[in-house]
Amino acid sequence: MLQGSQSWKFVNEPVILSTGVVGGPFEAKGNVTKDFDHLFSDVWMAETTFEKAQTRLFEEASYTALSKINKKPQDMQFLFAGDLINQITATSFACRTLSIPYFGLFGACSTSMEGLALSSFIVDKGGADYILTGTASHNAATEKQFRYPNEYGAQKPPTAQWTVTGSGTAVIGKSGAGPVVTSATIGKIMDLGVTDPFNMGAAMAPAAADTIEAHFTDFDLDPSYYDYIVTGDLGEIGLPLMKDLLQQRGIMVTDAQCLDCGLLIYKSEQEEVQAGGSGTGCSAVVVYGHLLNRLKNQEFTRMLVVATGALHSPLSVQQDETIPCIAHAVSIEMKGVGNL
Repeated sequence: MLQGSQSWKFVNEPVILSTGVVGGPFEAKGNVTKDFDHLFSDVWMAETTFEKAQTRLFEEASYTALSKINKKPQDMQFLFAGDLINQITATSFACRTLSIPYFGLFGACSTSMEGLALSSFIVDKGGADYILTGTASHNAATEKQFRYPNEYGAQKPPTAQWTVTGSGTAVIGKSGAGPVVTSATIGKIMDLGVTDPFNMGAAMAPAAADTIEAHFTDFDLDPSYYDYIVTGDLGEIGLPLMKDLLQQRGIMVTDAQCLDCGLLIYKSEQEEVQAGGSGTGCSAVVVYGHLLNRLKNQEFTRMLVVATGALHSPLSVQQDETIPCIAHAVSIEMKGVGNL
């Protein structure tokens, strides 16, 4: 059901029935290792290219999520997924193995919540019984495409973020046990003129603030309704900028209330990370792993997940274009002990 100008309220509250979360060796050294279903011991993952390794990540996460509820790919009506690689090939190649009717998405690092919002909308309206959604990223594949191959050894500025090697997927159903998706707010393109591809936090912060304001306006909610407002990967630079922008709009959020997946996933001593984690897999693995586990354990009740994406390309950067950004918000709640 349309709510306000850019939000959906899910009357039937689709359920996150299961998740699959996998990562690489660098993620195995981070803060949320116990929340992964599987961690690969090397970045190649027994494949011949990093792009094929990313395909493997998505396949592993997908089959893991399905196996937890004794489902097979043919039990899914649709699959919503995408990634950062040219023409989302890594995901598409995984989907030729999964053989599920497929919607390919590109929302950069907002893809995780874009997929969850669309999946929940279709299930809520009776368009499917089960949908698989998710995304993956691979540090070496992404760096090679957008910046420099890691082997080149290029020095990065302190504002740069580390692309997560990982995949997070979820099975969304119309009924069952698990956290429920109660609403979504679809973001608008925001572009405040940032041109530095090594400063994604600053570029994406305005989009996050705009979508959060739209969410509270559309639902007539106060920020205190949510235990946590979770951003995808604003990192050390973008998160405080987003808070400042919200305060300028009269939306007061507390430091304790704001979490960022890019700051949660890695430890401070992992120096390569610099300003935090990023990539399409960042919010997917942290939300579908660490945060949903905490939600199921009744450590909190409600969270608004705001995944942010920078919609630039290597070509647009070379042509001195600014970086357009977007953020999609999805509210996830644990309602009653019966859902646990």
